[in-house]
Amino acid sequence: MSVDLGAGGALATAGLAAKAIEGQGGAPQDDAHGRAICANCQSALIGSYCHACGQTAHVHRSIWHMLEEGLHGVLHFDSKMWRTLPLLLARPGLLTRRYIDGQRVRYVSPLALFLFTIFLMFFVLSFMSPNSTTTNSTPEEQRSAREALVSELATAKDEVNEAIAAVQAATTEEERTEAQEALVEAQAEQRVAEASLSIFDKAQEAAKDPTKTTIVTGEELTALTGMKFDAASSKVEGVVKDIASNPELMLYKFKNTAYKFSFMLIPISLPFLWLMFFWKRDVTTYDHMVFSMYSLSFMSLLFVIGVLLSLSEATTAAIPYLVAWVPPMHMFMQLKETYRLKFFSALWRTFALLFSAGTVFVLFMIMVLAISAM
Repeated sequence: MSVDLGAGGALATAGLAAKAIEGQGGAPQDDAHGRAICANCQSALIGSYCHACGQTAHVHRSIWHMLEEGLHGVLHFDSKMWRTLPLLLARPGLLTRRYIDGQRVRYVSPLALFLFTIFLMFFVLSFMSPNSTTTNSTPEEQRSAREALVSELATAKDEVNEAIAAVQAATTEEERTEAQEALVEAQAEQRVAEASLSIFDKAQEAAKDPTKTTIVTGEELTALTGMKFDAASSKVEGVVKDIASNPELMLYKFKNTAYKFSFMLIPISLPFLWLMFFWKRDVTTYDHMVFSMYSLSFMSLLFVIGVLLSLSEATTAAIPYLVAWVPPMHMFMQLKETYRLKFFSALWRTFALLFSAGTVFVLFMIMVLAISAM
């Protein structure tokens, strides 16, 4: 594991930025200096805070207090976090509804929470990332992996030969059609096996000689992904060369772009939410924005929990259940209480939201990949 100092700095910045968004808040401090005039706007003070600009009456000049204030901003959000998180986890709809209705002073705003949790997620992801491009597998494991790929290719070739024999032996049109379909599938499997073995060998060569440029062909990418890649296209060829020659740099650029543009998840999500409620006059775009930011904040925290669970073999088995059950249940609870829906109204929207979330994620990944490749 390695600690990405840039991500750590971003996390601290996110906490302080969220603190700034939330404002001073919290319990008033004693006026230790006995000020009668606000140091910021020179208004007469009538309490622990200035009624004109909101600045605290107590103005410290202590390094300890400065460090304490910074740590407080990162970790506590003026104690609002400890009132917000339980509701976000257990009653997300109630939290969202209260914020929409104007009950805001007790809770972290959706923008501040989204900002902090997104950066927290990428910080954890950076912390868990390997710090080198070298493989951790032993030569024996590499040899075993290659033997498995060779065996898969041999099996695929045998299946192709069997399918060809079945086409030649077919006596009726129906048998010939079925045999030809099986042949097409077998040939596709053979292409995948050949591409996997070729890319594995190229990766091994690149590991032995990092200065050597390794090219993954458009045909190999097409076989593995099913998508059409034109190897003659300078754009695609350039991206493939960059990925193949320095995968760690491309991964770093991808992660960096992803967290810088993570805010784009919100506008991408809004049209899908609008489509589920466009006929309801009392539901506004602002409501959808608050909903999406709190929902994305929860999903970011869920990702962090999943990463932490993956640290132990004893808890890794819980991750599939966490992914399969928690997001839809959370979406259902948040939809039902936020928009005051009945059971079946919330249920069908939950399925629609799950589909929308997948679409939003794919669109976001395409956008990030395109920007990273520039």
